[in-house]
This record gives sequence, C-alpha cells and structure tokens, in this order.
Amino acid sequence: MAEIRAATVLPARREEITLHTSDGLRLVGELALPPDRPPVATLVCLHPLPTAEGMMDSHVLRKASFRLPALAGLAVLRFNTRGTASARGTSEGEFGEGETERFDVAAALEYTEYHDLPRPWLLGWSFGTELALRWGLDPLVEGAILLSPPLKRAGDADLDAWGADGRPLVALVPEFDDYLRPAEARERFRRAPQAEVIGVDKAKHLWVGEPYVRTVLDEIVRHVAPDAYPLPTEWDEPDR
Repeated sequence: MAEIRAATVLPARREEITLHTSDGLRLVGELALPPDRPPVATLVCLHPLPTAEGMMDSHVLRKASFRLPALAGLAVLRFNTRGTASARGTSEGEFGEGETERFDVAAALEYTEYHDLPRPWLLGWSFGTELALRWGLDPLVEGAILLSPPLKRAGDADLDAWGADGRPLVALVPEFDDYLRPAEARERFRRAPQAEVIGVDKAKHLWVGEPYVRTVLDEIVRHVAPDAYPLPTEWDEPDR
C-alpha cells in the first residue's frame, strides 16, 4: 500500500474534450472516468476567478480528477471557461464577469447529457460557486457543492431560487476565508433551507495543504457517492 500524497495521480481513463457553447465558442477541457467501471455520478467543475489565476487546473479540482475516478467511481469533467488558459490550452472568447459564462455552464451540462454521464453535480470553487448558483439550476443537475463561496456576484435572489427548487446545496466555508466566513455564511444561506453549510477549521480560501484537500474530497464523496465515504488515504498499487 502506498500513501496518497498531494502529487498522487491514480488510474483513470482520461480524455481531452472540447465543449461548444451556444454563442459559438470552443472551450478546452478534460474528462476523467473510472479506470474499470462506469461512473456512478459526475462532477462538473467550475473553477475560480480566471483574472486571479483560476483555471481548470486549480489544485483542488485537479486533485479531484486525479483521485475520485479511482477511489469513488466518479466522472470528473473540468474545463476552462471563456478566455481562460491552462496547460490544456486556452478557451476561446473573453472573460464575461460571470454573465456570458452562463453559456459555458450550459455547454458543460449539454456534454454530460450527450455522452450519457450520470447524475451531474456542480462543483464550484470561489468564482465557480457564483456560476453554479446563478446558472446551475438546470433540470439535469442533481445538486451543487460550493467551495469558498463569496456570495458577491450571486446574491439573495439566487439563493431564493435554489431554496424554492429544493435540490441539495452544500457549502464548504473556510474558518479564515477572505470573503465569507462560516457564521455569516450560515446566515446568508438560510434563504435556501436545504443548504448545508460546513465550516472547516483553520482552512483558508485557497484550501492550501493536503489535510484541507482531503476534507474537501471527503465531503464531495459523502454527498455525491456516499458508498465510497470515507476515502482511503492509501492506494494498493498493482504489481508492475
């Protein structure tokens, strides 16, 4: 058995993909599937603010794609929103301040439908939580997991819409977040009675540190693929 560390990459079927938006853009991305079985659910990852270096390779999302297909049987779809660059490439278009990105979210969900990817959940981080709250109430979506939600571009009207809809909404809020901390988050999210706000002790907005990444991935799996919870911290490497 080998310990799962920050740089561990577990087996998966990985494919570079291109999303096509209804306003004519091509967005670069990657789909990671379980190595030896169909996925039990799908994470559609919405990355942090691209003007602050957010992208599909932002570390928590990248580690989700490295671990969760093998450990939890999840499909993990990551992509760069319009105008965003990473090692995978640069998506067409320009940053839209969270407005025109509605077409990007729709394109990702259309991809899951066309390719029969089961039970899509939105996984948003920071700016990505704003996209999830504003544009994620699509009939395909089972629920949303929000990492470090700032609740700036997304506001009370968006929370009211999720509250009226009733689908699961889970917010992981760092104790020392730069924008929204647990006590205020619990008050703000009261507008969506089904929302579960989980404060994470000592964590910060960027979730730096392997213990915090493990907490995030465990909570994702607890809600999306509970049969795989809690995640192991070791991996049985096959004989070479």
